[in-house]
Amino acid sequence: MSAGRVLSVNLAVPEASSAKDVGVTGINKQPVDHPVLVRPPGPKGVGLHSGLVGDQIFDIAHHGGDDQAVYAYAREDYDWWEQRLDRDLAGGLFGENLTLAGVDVNGAMIGETWRVGDVLVLQTTFARIPCATFQAKMAEPHWVKTFSQESRPGAYLRVVTSGEVKAGDTVEVLQRPAGGLTIAEGFHAWLSEPQRLAVLLEVDGVPESVKDDIGRRLRRSRGAA
Repeated sequence: MSAGRVLSVNLAVPEASSAKDVGVTGINKQPVDHPVLVRPPGPKGVGLHSGLVGDQIFDIAHHGGDDQAVYAYAREDYDWWEQRLDRDLAGGLFGENLTLAGVDVNGAMIGETWRVGDVLVLQTTFARIPCATFQAKMAEPHWVKTFSQESRPGAYLRVVTSGEVKAGDTVEVLQRPAGGLTIAEGFHAWLSEPQRLAVLLEVDGVPESVKDDIGRRLRRSRGAA
C-alpha cells in the first residue's frame, strides 16, 4: 500500500463565535511551518484538550480529549466539496489538524493505526459530527444537513505513540482491522441508520463515550416502542 502524506499541520487561531455559549472558537485552523509535538491530551474536559501542542479547543464539553486528540481531513475530499460548493476551500477550513493527501480517511476502518512521519502513531476512533460552530464557520445554508448527507466526515484519532508531525511527513497504514466498519459507515449509521447502531457497540476502537450515547439511544427507542 502506497503511503500518503501530510500536506499541512494546522493549529487554532482563535476567533469570536456566537454559535455556542463559549463565545470563542478554535475551529479556525491555520498551517504552521514547524514540527508540532502530538501527545495524548487526557480526558475530555479536564486534560490538555487537543493532542497537538500549541492548538486550542474552547468547547471542551464536546471536543478534544484522548478520543478526539487529532482531527484529519483529506485534500481529495476538499476538492470534491469545492466542486459541490463552487468555492475554494483551503486546508484547515473544516477545523482539521492534519490535511492529508493520498489517504482514504473516510474509508479507513475504525481502529485502524497509522504511522505519521518516523515516530508518531495514531489510531482512528470515529467520524467528525458537524455542529453549530461548523455551520457558522462555513456560512453555507443548511450546512450541517448538507455535510451530514455525504460520507466525507473526516476522522478523529487517538495518540498511540507520541511524536512530532510536520508538513511533508508520510502517512502509512500499520494495521487495518478485519471486519468492523469504516469511518464513513460509522458516520452514516450514527446519523441515518438507527437499525445499525447496535453494530457499533461491537466495533473495537469506537470510543466508550460514543458507545454510551448509543446505549442511551437504544434504550430510548426500546422504551418508545
